[in-house]
Amino acid sequence: MTAETRGRYAARLDGLYGRNAKAVIERGFRVMKGQNWAVIVSGFFEPVFYLLAMGFGLGGLVGTVTGPNGEPIEYAAFIAPALLATSAMNGAIYDSTWNVFFKLRFARLYQAMLQTSLGPMDVAMGEIFIALFRGFLYAVGFMVVMLAMGLITSPWAILMVPVALLIAVGFASLGMAVTSYLKSFQQMDLVQIALLPMFLFSATLFPIEVFPTAIQWFVQAMPLWHGVELMRHLAVGHLEAATAGHALYFVVMSVLGVWFTASRLRALFLR
Repeated sequence: MTAETRGRYAARLDGLYGRNAKAVIERGFRVMKGQNWAVIVSGFFEPVFYLLAMGFGLGGLVGTVTGPNGEPIEYAAFIAPALLATSAMNGAIYDSTWNVFFKLRFARLYQAMLQTSLGPMDVAMGEIFIALFRGFLYAVGFMVVMLAMGLITSPWAILMVPVALLIAVGFASLGMAVTSYLKSFQQMDLVQIALLPMFLFSATLFPIEVFPTAIQWFVQAMPLWHGVELMRHLAVGHLEAATAGHALYFVVMSVLGVWFTASRLRALFLR
């Protein structure tokens, strides 16, 4: 690579990244202090209610199901890791869609930010980090619930918290990228329309084998399924090549999502 080519790449990166995402993160936390925390933590309770109603209510009728290691496990222990992945997804998605939508379309906050030394990558990384923090709160809270209910059965389960962060990064970057295309509150309803089927059909509440083969292929393409499977492997300490594959899925999803979001912000405001 010649010096001229390196210079062009460096100039392109400078246009995207001002190396000051910390400023966006600091602003996010200051705003968060003044928010209604009852609203922030409300998304945590949905998977907890599912665990209580399905895991211990319906679970009394279901009994045991086959776990990732082929051994029978209680139904509550089967769905709890899946609901932890869902909790991380919810925290990240809610913060990276509705909050970002308001800042993008009404407050015009990003347009003001990009008139400073900040670049689109700084804004994308800062906002995704804030969404990641919300996903982290949900994940830790749900882990405490699982521990209190005796659903932690393997030392590997400690890795479920950092894995929840990985899942949150993936969904936050994807959520912010998608939100950049939405222009009305009616279009924002599409986010919930997409989330509910993904939750119900990602083998969260029952094994994927109940679906026909063609449907299984579709389910296995969805990101939440990979998060659910990854969490279940860690919950029982069953690590295999597929475990690394599920983690790699979210690494790639996160990298592409951050880059795509930064490119969208640049296209919107730095024409």
